[in-house]
Amino acid sequence: MRPAFAVGLVFAGCCSNVIFLELLARKHPGCGNIVTFAQFLFIAVEGFLFEADLGRKHPAIPIRYYAIMVTMFFTVSVVNNYALNLNIAMPLHMIFRSGSLIANMILGIIILKKRYSVFKYASIALVSVGIFICTFMSAKQVTSQSSSSENDGFQAFAWWFLGIGALTFALLMSARMGIFQETLYKQFGKHYKEALFYNHALPLPGFIFLASDIYDHAVLFNNSELYQVPVVGVIVPIMWFYLLMNVITQYVCIRGVFILTTECASLTVTLVVTLRKFVSLIFSILYFQNPFTWWHWLGTLFVFIGTLMYTEVWNTLGATKGQPQKEAKKS
Repeated sequence: MRPAFAVGLVFAGCCSNVIFLELLARKHPGCGNIVTFAQFLFIAVEGFLFEADLGRKHPAIPIRYYAIMVTMFFTVSVVNNYALNLNIAMPLHMIFRSGSLIANMILGIIILKKRYSVFKYASIALVSVGIFICTFMSAKQVTSQSSSSENDGFQAFAWWFLGIGALTFALLMSARMGIFQETLYKQFGKHYKEALFYNHALPLPGFIFLASDIYDHAVLFNNSELYQVPVVGVIVPIMWFYLLMNVITQYVCIRGVFILTTECASLTVTLVVTLRKFVSLIFSILYFQNPFTWWHWLGTLFVFIGTLMYTEVWNTLGATKGQPQKEAKKS
């Protein structure tokens, strides 16, 4: 029952989270910092109350290790959200972040000296080609949709190129954080709830450097149109409602993934997260009418097929089907 519940949380929380993030970014593309701050603050307060026991519970993993992990996590979160302010459309944002397998493999080879099968290299090549197609087609759209002025077109493309660089950096940093987290769990054991709390609580002082931008967007949010919240009937500026729903759904999403990692194999988690990304992508394209050509669809297909190939889902499913037959023969 818990795995099914976790899958429901992942799809409901993560998919709706993307919707509210896009509603925020469409109105104010530069709101990434206030969104990140709100998410971190909410999860930190919840963790302080229920996981850290109001600060009375000592961490199982030393704080100095969390400080390193937190630096990477904070950087990845801020850069990923800020990329939406750099001419990066939400569908490309989702597709690009699906390329985490590439970053994990590259850093795994360099840092952990891992070696992979030819099948896995082929799957990563497929993901790389898919991301390249989507990125290349998005680059053409950026230049064609910008002003007829050559300077404006170049400026739009330059910001887009900077956004791609930011996403690439965040992808590699996230993979490095995953490797560091893996080594910590091997040494001290798995403490997901604790890690979730410290990863969100320790970076909070870092938002002081982003305070002016956060305040400016808080003012913009206050001046947005009023909205009556269903059921409750309270009237609030609509941007604050979007932000509140984004924070709540982010928490539901994270909790769902957490339960899934404790109840299911890593293959199941990868499949659920991959399918969730695909559903979010489809919804973003259809509901928000984001430009998406057949080339984009081809690139997306390559990314998701490559991801499934990497997890060797077909071999696993084949083995699962073969088990009942073997047991029947034995009996």
